[in-house]
Amino acid sequence: LIGRLMFELPEEMGLIAIAVRQTQGKGRGGNVWLSPVGCALSTLHIAIPLHSNLGQRIPFIQHLVSLAVVESVRSIPGYEDIDLRVKWPNDIYYSDLMKLGGVLVNSTLVESTFHILIGFGFNVNNSNPTICINDLITKFNKEEGTNLKPLTVDCLIARTVTVLERLIDIFQEKGPNGVLPRYYKYWVHSGKQVRLCSEEGPLAWIVGIDDYGYLQVHEEGKGVESVHPDGNSFDMLRNLIVPK
Repeated sequence: LIGRLMFELPEEMGLIAIAVRQTQGKGRGGNVWLSPVGCALSTLHIAIPLHSNLGQRIPFIQHLVSLAVVESVRSIPGYEDIDLRVKWPNDIYYSDLMKLGGVLVNSTLVESTFHILIGFGFNVNNSNPTICINDLITKFNKEEGTNLKPLTVDCLIARTVTVLERLIDIFQEKGPNGVLPRYYKYWVHSGKQVRLCSEEGPLAWIVGIDDYGYLQVHEEGKGVESVHPDGNSFDMLRNLIVPK
């Protein structure tokens, strides 16, 4: 639907499609997703000029969206310590333990404008099969003696899009350094040690993200190298960065 509409509208006009449930969702590498009622599911169209800070660093968009999802919750007064985090390159996590959602970005360059379709989905209300944002809020209330209210799907989609708009503006003005401190505040990888390619592969330490959104790892004796998100996957359960 959005793929048909996005070229018919003025570039300055935003366009979003929201689904209540998803039966043929797409993930990275051809994965298929089933998403029940209770998840925040949407596809957003944005236009980014090629000759702009973000237009020259398109892989960063998935990081900005992941950050926007986390900040949609953690920027609400009282909800700052809900342990929602970002995992490189495109996942939303509870701490470093469990996946709550993800982001998929497709881009089409038409003349000097990138037309970006951003699909994002995250679990707001379903306790199964893993955990959801409102479970995290309930857990926090029990542990801290607070009385934070559950959040709604509609509220979090709206807040995510609003935060993303601000993050894009900051990135266009200041480049990666304008948003990376916020991204690192919420990501799960700081100082973590990983294996490359296999469980017997070389040890490396995660350093950060480079100017193009690629993961930087420091392999012993080899210096810092960048890992491309489209060619590699981060297996949190085995603490591996593996080629797809």
